[in-house]
Amino acid sequence: MSATQTTGAASTDAAVDIRDLDVVFTTDGGDVHAVDHVSLQVQPGEVLAIVGESGSGKTVTARTILGLLPETATATGAVLLRGTDVVSASPALLQQLRGADAAMVFQEPSTALNPVYTVGWQIAEGLRAHAKLSKAAARTKAIDILRRVGIPEPEERVDYYPHQFSGGQKQRVVIAMALVLDPAVIVADEPTTALDVTVQAEILDLLRRCRDEFGTAIVLITHNMGVVADLADRVVVMYRGETVETAPVGELFANPQADYTKALLAAVPKLEIVDRAQPEPAAPLVSARDLVIQYPGRLGRPGFTAVDGVSFDLGPGEVLGLVGESGSGKTTIGRAIAGLTKVTGGSLDVLGVEMNGMRERDFRPRRREIGFVFQDPATSFNPLLTIAQCVAEPLIVHGVARDASAARGRVDELLEAVQLPRAYGDRFPHELSGGQRQRASLARALALDPKLLIADEPTSALDVSVQARVLELFAELQERFGFASLFITHDLAVVDQLAHRVVVLHRGQVAEQGRAAEVLGSPQDPYTRRLLASLPVPDPVRQAERREERRRAADA
Repeated sequence: MSATQTTGAASTDAAVDIRDLDVVFTTDGGDVHAVDHVSLQVQPGEVLAIVGESGSGKTVTARTILGLLPETATATGAVLLRGTDVVSASPALLQQLRGADAAMVFQEPSTALNPVYTVGWQIAEGLRAHAKLSKAAARTKAIDILRRVGIPEPEERVDYYPHQFSGGQKQRVVIAMALVLDPAVIVADEPTTALDVTVQAEILDLLRRCRDEFGTAIVLITHNMGVVADLADRVVVMYRGETVETAPVGELFANPQADYTKALLAAVPKLEIVDRAQPEPAAPLVSARDLVIQYPGRLGRPGFTAVDGVSFDLGPGEVLGLVGESGSGKTTIGRAIAGLTKVTGGSLDVLGVEMNGMRERDFRPRRREIGFVFQDPATSFNPLLTIAQCVAEPLIVHGVARDASAARGRVDELLEAVQLPRAYGDRFPHELSGGQRQRASLARALALDPKLLIADEPTSALDVSVQARVLELFAELQERFGFASLFITHDLAVVDQLAHRVVVLHRGQVAEQGRAAEVLGSPQDPYTRRLLASLPVPDPVRQAERREERRRAADA
């Protein structure tokens, strides 16, 4: 279907028909035009991806399908859901439409699920709201839908609470909640952003099955162009509230027309297998030998071994990529190096201090030599402090500056180093975009000229173009300041861009390690090969081939 067909006269059988949609938010600083006269259609059984950076209007557009805009928003135009205009619908009518005609899969399943109710109760809640079923019938339906979305032992796990599921399983439960009433449309808002590549591949396969087996139309909101290539039939590209391009997925990737689309595709991290020159051999800053980290059990339960016999070295000026799925132990190792998690076995030498049995007074002088960049800068900054005050914190804590005013000169230098104007120091964290906050987080981590910087998934929550700029900045700063870095991530394409060497972790143990080009270019361990095979590539043709290869490997 061409762009002109999509935005032309409405098709009577469209699952969703958005006509001339305009959304304005009323704020203290004036009106914000979030969506500017957007028109698009979604056909039954079609996956339509809406892509663009934060602030492009893609999520606002999608949320109008279920009438989920806040009270500060004013929407005009029409959003027809099976012929019913959602924009003018009453609250009572919207309640009937939600779940039965359209359902939502949210980005973070942990916040979408209620922690005090079993998943079976939460799935049945939609049935109770829309269908007069007995308690037993609703439970049977909940078990059946859990089975269909791939939850093992659904008869037992229907009575589990959300915390008893992994991240990928929780996302499957959220999809089950969306499917239980057989809606015509599912709106999936960044459904794989927080997931590992292997779990992401499973969720994308599940969404594909929803389309093929249930005939469900899917509106996919994402900034991951690899996910678009894997799942979408058609793509709408949005920029600053407007539609800049609409095309079938193959046509969009092969021959993008808009400059913004070309820039988005150019920013996608690609696995190019770069063989970087290794730093000169030197005594390691971090040395792990048979490292063991256990978390004690509670209420009589046995302890959990998060890291089991791990050995590696990290030398001066080196970037070591630590990769693996959730639960592999990579973040635990990063926290142990920073002195935030106790070492229970083996040896971990950090900047000359043995962390097994470490006394705080011995390690305290070394803390100023370690910087930490967190995954989500929005939660790592104090919202009551300005950016300048946040960046100045390490200088004040370690006695380099008396207060934020005395540190302001150094703070301004750091902000310029991460390519933020000095004036941004007077803003509060919520006044910066995600990418700008991550730059400020880098500035704070570099405040004390650390020998070692630990970066824990620092780009996973960022738009693809913002991620590309942050990674370029990270590489420039690492070369300029010469710090060593432990770069923790589940994105192998990011590791390929930055790392000299790679350690692949699987269930707390080292599956494989070596030069990045060797591990990524010629993996020896089946787990590493599975990670690489699960990484979506921004090419619909190649992605279809990889999907078929995965299917054959699973059947073998």
